Amino acid sequence: MADEPLVLGIETSCDETGVGIVRGTTLLADAVASSVDTHARFGGVVPEIASRAHLEAMVPTVERALKEAGVSARDLDGIAVTAGPGLAGALLVGVSAAKAYAYALNKPLYGVNHLASHICVDQLEHGPLPEPTMALLVSGGHSSLLLAPDITSDVRPMGATIDDAAGEAFDKIARVLNLGFPGGPVIDRLAKEGDPAAIAFPRGLSGSRDPAYDFSFSGLKTSVARWVEAKRAAGEEVPVRDVAASFQEAVVDVLTRKAVRACKDQGVDHLMIGGGVAANSRLRALAQERCERVGIRLRVPRPGLCTDNGAMVAALGAEMVARGRPASDWELSADSSLPVTDPHVPGQTPTHTHTHDHVHEISKDNLYS
Repeated sequence: MADEPLVLGIETSCDETGVGIVRGTTLLADAVASSVDTHARFGGVVPEIASRAHLEAMVPTVERALKEAGVSARDLDGIAVTAGPGLAGALLVGVSAAKAYAYALNKPLYGVNHLASHICVDQLEHGPLPEPTMALLVSGGHSSLLLAPDITSDVRPMGATIDDAAGEAFDKIARVLNLGFPGGPVIDRLAKEGDPAAIAFPRGLSGSRDPAYDFSFSGLKTSVARWVEAKRAAGEEVPVRDVAASFQEAVVDVLTRKAVRACKDQGVDHLMIGGGVAANSRLRALAQERCERVGIRLRVPRPGLCTDNGAMVAALGAEMVARGRPASDWELSADSSLPVTDPHVPGQTPTHTHTHDHVHEISKDNLYS
């Protein structure tokens, strides 16, 4: 093994088949096959369709990543895969594929946590993570504040959404405004042409007696929907751009305010933002403004690394290898509710005794000859 581990990562927690390859903290390949267009006509991700899409895309995406990285599969030092949280069926496709590649190539297998991977991916752009790291993760399924003294073994939940996640709220409001799916990008685009102060939408859990670090966007979603319905019932035109801007401002105001507060309370002088909603331009701008005001350094990966991808899984896998963390055993399975306190699913380091039947040995020898 080289000084910096060469690791392939597989991500299939939702609707994107991601395969990334990293060497240490250097990104070599980031191949993604998305089925989002297939789900768009249903207004959201359909788990069974996502699972089938992963099955079809897995091998071609792995081959594309290896070609892009310019490496052989036999050169890898490990295979990492998202073991959870996520859609059960989709996760099973990725875990099964990772186990097959690890077995065929005689490489260690690392089942890792999706949320911890979203934090670790920042290493590929801004270098090693400070310890501890304060992270705000915002996506379609998660809105969390996490403190990570050690990204491979110690991730502590500070706060989370008690109902809708931020990305989920974006999708639901986009549906209310007839903007299609996914909602995040189109609301971000339209909001740039609207007035964020046009409508005073509520900021959930912002009272002095509310939980300091938890989030709630269900009330905001309901408030926006009722406001739009009232306009339509009165026969008035809905100012879509102003609604988008005002809704977006309510979301990012709460997210950034609580994240900065957590940094100050915990004595952490930097903030990392990850997850699909981290690609939102207003979230980035407001976070930068508020962090600079109080002397906090902001770390946000480029948009392509914020959404689900295999590079983030490979990044965490490489960190596991570099720190000598135990590999997962062959009993590794998908856990749709894997807690963030488990950055990876360890076990005994896999041993390959080559006692399998002759057919298996032939297929292993020829798979990457």
